[in-house]
Amino acid sequence: MSHQDTYRHNEAYAEFLANWDAAFYAKYAAALRPPAGGRALDVGCGVGQVVARLTAEGVEAHGVDVSEPNIARAARLSPLCRLYDGRRLPYADGFFATAGALNVLEHVEEPEAFLVELARVVRPGGRVVVSSPNFLRVLGPGYHPRMRGLRQRAANLRRLLAARRGPPRFDRMAPIVREPFQPDDDAIIATNGVEIARGLKAAGCAVERVDCTDRVVARPLDWLLNATPLRWAMFNAFVVARKRG
Repeated sequence: MSHQDTYRHNEAYAEFLANWDAAFYAKYAAALRPPAGGRALDVGCGVGQVVARLTAEGVEAHGVDVSEPNIARAARLSPLCRLYDGRRLPYADGFFATAGALNVLEHVEEPEAFLVELARVVRPGGRVVVSSPNFLRVLGPGYHPRMRGLRQRAANLRRLLAARRGPPRFDRMAPIVREPFQPDDDAIIATNGVEIARGLKAAGCAVERVDCTDRVVARPLDWLLNATPLRWAMFNAFVVARKRG
């Protein structure tokens, strides 16, 4: 069984996602909102909150997820949410004006291929949004072993600097399985802004911005946190790119 297959019947994950605070995905939903008349795709749509939010704004929003319990709940909010295999998106090339994935990339087995597939279904000039934890963080609190301790953070800094050279290549991690279920602990990819940005460039996109903030915060604070290269070493990786024509 692959790691992604462990989500196929995971009721605990669906229950966790159902309790998300709307503020958690507000920034992502705003970035995913397409121009008038355009379609949007939320990959790893969970129980459908982002799709429902965009639909309420008049957007033709689609969602896919590998979890049957997630899609069972999401389908109550929108008929445009459906199950997929976690690899090939069931849409034609350039079908969407925007496509994105929120806290998904750290759980997929082939993240480099995932970014290529995400860009494939976006039309030239369309937007791609990817948000994941920064497991190579050097500054700020750490909730995962990959983020804690001076020795590990020094290693993270060296890895971030090295990531700027060569082809994009995400580090793999062994999942941490706990009871009760903790979704971030079972991540298998050390996602970070450097590799996400490089992966999207390799997929034919031009990166517009990389933030370390994945939620809506006060504008002065958001500017301060993202004004310097320190954003690559803090908190999260929120990347917005545009597919080249």
